[in-house]
Amino acid sequence: MEEIIEVTASFLDLVACPIFGSLLALSRGLAHRTLASMAWSRDNTQLMALSLGSTPVVVASDPHTAREILTSIHFADRPIKQSAKSLMFSRAIGFAPNGTYWRLLRRIASGHLFSPRRILAHESLRQLECSTMLRAITNEQKQNGFVSLRKHLQFASLEQHHGKCFWEEKSIETVSRVKGGDSCDFVDVLLSLEGQEKLEDDDMVAVLWEMIFRGTDTTALLTEWVMAEVVLHPEVQEKLHSELDMAAKDGSLADADVAKLPYLQAVVKETLRVHPPGPLLSWARLSTSDVQLSNGMVIPANTTAMVNMWAITHDPHVWEDPLEFKPERFIEADVDVRGNDLRLAPFGAGRRVCPGKNLGLVTVTLWVAKLVHSFKWKQDVDHPVDLGEVLKLSCEMKYPLCAVAMQRK
Repeated sequence: MEEIIEVTASFLDLVACPIFGSLLALSRGLAHRTLASMAWSRDNTQLMALSLGSTPVVVASDPHTAREILTSIHFADRPIKQSAKSLMFSRAIGFAPNGTYWRLLRRIASGHLFSPRRILAHESLRQLECSTMLRAITNEQKQNGFVSLRKHLQFASLEQHHGKCFWEEKSIETVSRVKGGDSCDFVDVLLSLEGQEKLEDDDMVAVLWEMIFRGTDTTALLTEWVMAEVVLHPEVQEKLHSELDMAAKDGSLADADVAKLPYLQAVVKETLRVHPPGPLLSWARLSTSDVQLSNGMVIPANTTAMVNMWAITHDPHVWEDPLEFKPERFIEADVDVRGNDLRLAPFGAGRRVCPGKNLGLVTVTLWVAKLVHSFKWKQDVDHPVDLGEVLKLSCEMKYPLCAVAMQRK
């Protein structure tokens, strides 16, 4: 383990307090930016070791090392704290330890909850919630002369997730199992499972709770970041208007339509690059044994491993002009954001990749298409766009987006 010890030793000067380790250094500012600066200044992007209290931690800020960590079976577990256990996350997909139960949850997620057929079957619900949101935005613009967008996005996201999980109010204790089609809600899907796939009631609650808890804000906050960049870049908005007007000649936009719009897809991808919702890929991995990487470094067992996706997406050695918002880069070179290209993997990669990534992308892309096609967005002089960040469960805008939404014909 000589290599990893050497990396750790280079960081002992960060904080002179042996009890807290590097906690004090990371408590100032935004952790993803602080860690990126540390890695860049010391040329430790491949792997950087530090301690958070008594917890040994390694951080990868390089796509090659990130791939090794995220796709290794030795990093298939997550460190879980008491707060996550109290939210029942230890029995849900995100935190359940690697093993038979976790593989069952992944199979249910990919084969039932987030299958392409089920995503397609719920399109009418997405369209309904989006139409309700557009009407609310129109009303607020008329009343106030500007729109505070986040609350509309969060309400639509909450309603959509509630609808997918609980299309009808029901009690898990009293409803018998049903054989639902693709359009039935997630409760029906979970209740209909039989044999080896059947879940206990508490496990079903944990799965549903995680979906609502993790999915609602991420969808809304990513859409807000996209719209903030659209407001700040009128030339981008103009290109989107042209593309969307061509696709919506009859006035409507469906999932199948927006999936074929390259510039819209590029704008969403560029937003994911500049503002990854989980800049440290949300939750870390835990090494279950000593792991030797291809560069010769050894990560000891029971080490928490994080990937700084923000550092990778802002590294000039990885991306040309990384500080510029330039969707055209994704027209020139197609980059998969679903975990196959670690230059941009906002949903993670490997065994722990986000199971709802396709649903999230479909929802955000449709919402952005509808918002931009329906309105011309301009800065509100009294509430200028501020791209300052605050890191909570996701990286969100520190000051919620306010803008003028002018109805388009």
